[in-house]
Amino acid sequence: MDRKHTIKDIAKMAGVSKGTVDRVLHKRGKVSPLALEKVNEVLSVIKYEPNLIARNLKNNKVYHICILLPDPKIDPYWLPCLKGIKEAAQEFKAYNLLIETFYFNPEKTKSFLSINETIIEKSPDAILLAPLFHKETLDAIKKYESLNIIVNTFNNQVESAAVKNFVGQDLYRSGRVAAKLLSTILDKGHIAIIHIDETYKNAIHMQEKERGFKSFFSQKNSLEYKITTLKLKNPNLEVALKNFINENPDLSGVFITTSKAYQVSKIISKIKDKRIRMIGYDLVDENVTNLNQGVIDFLIHQNQKRQVYLGIIYLIEHFLFRKETPAVTLLPIDIINSENADFYRA
Repeated sequence: MDRKHTIKDIAKMAGVSKGTVDRVLHKRGKVSPLALEKVNEVLSVIKYEPNLIARNLKNNKVYHICILLPDPKIDPYWLPCLKGIKEAAQEFKAYNLLIETFYFNPEKTKSFLSINETIIEKSPDAILLAPLFHKETLDAIKKYESLNIIVNTFNNQVESAAVKNFVGQDLYRSGRVAAKLLSTILDKGHIAIIHIDETYKNAIHMQEKERGFKSFFSQKNSLEYKITTLKLKNPNLEVALKNFINENPDLSGVFITTSKAYQVSKIISKIKDKRIRMIGYDLVDENVTNLNQGVIDFLIHQNQKRQVYLGIIYLIEHFLFRKETPAVTLLPIDIINSENADFYRA
């Protein structure tokens, strides 16, 4: 009973024609109640599962999946995503799939909107995107939904019933983890939450991290900590940060909510007589260098490669196997220090 059964086998066991079995399996054409009962009885005994891949190949249906992410040349945070995309495509290269990747400028909403229009013109079966701009992403999702294009998201979560799956971290809890880490190396002091180079009103991921961070210290209910939010933007980042540090000599810790902690650490490292504890995100090269030098204390790894890989795999399995896709997939919040960074970069 464990072997794979063909339509011919099922027809013989049920005492009906192969055509009758085919009509039952594919739910097309007329079948007598008696024949239907005989075929279903055999199917229940042998636990028959149709070969969906073979059926898709026979139908010559090519499933078109588009991936939309910020340009890695502009923000190196997204570079690992390219490996994740390549791995997913390689794993299913034998099947009828077309996987295309598109990039937008993470600093310009017009670029995001323009690339979405380009994708819509291609009429894909599904899109996996990183929703960097909140309002513009919701508008794009509505367009995709109206065209029956499946939408999955990764890295940042948006509230939309049209999104079939989200892969990423719980950013609120991520902020709380960062706060817990700082509280273990600082028993008191002034802490700055630093947002860099992103439109704050659109950056939901930064807001959630900040909200989680503040909630930890709020529940800690300690008067020994003072929390300040600082928004920095290039090209005036260095001047603004130095002024902030000079105006706040009691500053003892910083939490950078993006992958650009190295920009802050570079400036802070120049202040020789001031030790400021620091936590940031992501294993970009310059962050890891500063981590190993002891300027950055901890990094939180968001595993963007795994995020995009799973986002693609869920779409492929939906098309090839009719597999149900989970609404949310949350990845672990990995804490990186100088002792284990090499393991995560292997």
